[in-house]
Amino acid sequence: MDHQPIGQKDFKQLLTYLQNMDQPGFRALIQKLHSYDLARLFFQLSNIYRRRLLTLLRPEEIALLMEELDLQEQKEVLAALGQKKAAQVLDHMPNDDVADLLGELEWSQSTLLLKEMKTVEADQVRALLHYPEDTAGGLMTNAYVQIFSHYTVEKTLQYLREIAPAAETIYYLYVTDVRHRLIGVLSLRDLLIREPHEKIGRIMNERVISVPVDMDQEEVARILSRYDFLALPVVDHNKKLVGIVTVDDIIDVLIEEAQEDLEQLSAVQPTDLVDPFDSARKRIPWLIILLGIGIFTANLIGLFESTIEVLPVLTLFMPMVAGMTGNAATQSLALTIRALSKDQPAPDHFRKFIRQEGIAGVLIGLVCSVFIILAIGIWKSFQLGLVVGLSLFFTLILGTMVGTFVPLILEKFGIDPTTASGPLITTLNDVFSLMIYFGFATLFLQYLM
Repeated sequence: MDHQPIGQKDFKQLLTYLQNMDQPGFRALIQKLHSYDLARLFFQLSNIYRRRLLTLLRPEEIALLMEELDLQEQKEVLAALGQKKAAQVLDHMPNDDVADLLGELEWSQSTLLLKEMKTVEADQVRALLHYPEDTAGGLMTNAYVQIFSHYTVEKTLQYLREIAPAAETIYYLYVTDVRHRLIGVLSLRDLLIREPHEKIGRIMNERVISVPVDMDQEEVARILSRYDFLALPVVDHNKKLVGIVTVDDIIDVLIEEAQEDLEQLSAVQPTDLVDPFDSARKRIPWLIILLGIGIFTANLIGLFESTIEVLPVLTLFMPMVAGMTGNAATQSLALTIRALSKDQPAPDHFRKFIRQEGIAGVLIGLVCSVFIILAIGIWKSFQLGLVVGLSLFFTLILGTMVGTFVPLILEKFGIDPTTASGPLITTLNDVFSLMIYFGFATLFLQYLM
């Protein structure tokens, strides 16, 4: 059925149907809406009408709605449904999504919901709950298509018609032996173009790319993107097929990891937005560290107090020198983090990358320093412009190399570069850029006067 984009008219109609508990009108409207659009309308409703909406929706429709919500919103919907209907909804959701949701609930609540669910669905969810959430096992679903090598193409197609509704994806068919060990894979396309009498064992691909159940989710994402698969089989230590990781789950991982990297680079840890005390508690330690850095930088400037007293105009360009150094370092840091987030490159690749950033730093420093020499020369004096420009040339090269080397060194020592790079680079840049700037100013003070 074709779904039309929602508008204000749809919201008003939905609200009218809910106010009057008009079930025929409500059902006619729901049939026209995509689950994403229904989720958007859901959050425009007040709590009382949300509950009415959930009352009128069938469990399978609520399951589709749940797929458009984040975990916190899913927990709120479950709380509004009641235990029996909540279990019916969970029966219609993908097992890996159910495992993620139940993992966020209290153990007692999860246990009660599992008891209310269908036995088969509950057993599959329990099997997934045993794996850490940031591993291949925590990402995978056990709703996949498994066939045997002695099947014919015709028998496989007949089998697919029976079990396809319960599978999350049928793009790939995984071939196992009698012990359920993964021995081959076959795409749906390859199956459809074969003759009905052909055996699966003769047409399957025996070179299967799989991942162990305990592999970190970031490495799983890299492998999936490297081979451009839509799904990736997951095996245990006995090579037994236990699940598959689908591309939609990997997209969620990439978004989550990107958000975590941004939070860590800005020295902000993930926190619940409705809890300002918890938010402050997680930010204050980093801010105290940065305050300490500020005090250290102030003491550093104090070493050049006599130079500043003789030539106060130097303070005008101090923020610019430090700021430009930080900007250059941030650009290099972003490029280095991106390089590190890809496949582990050969050492020669990083040597070329470092050389590239070094040359870029020299060119950036040269252009910016010439520009600032001319600008300050016209505004103030060319002697002052030369000191500021010369300082800027060296600090921009320094900032570029610091932004490149710091994350590489941290990665070498097994420290997450996204966590510590930002504050460490800020410290180094402030210290060295001001030392260079005031050092040159002190050295050429007699010419400036």
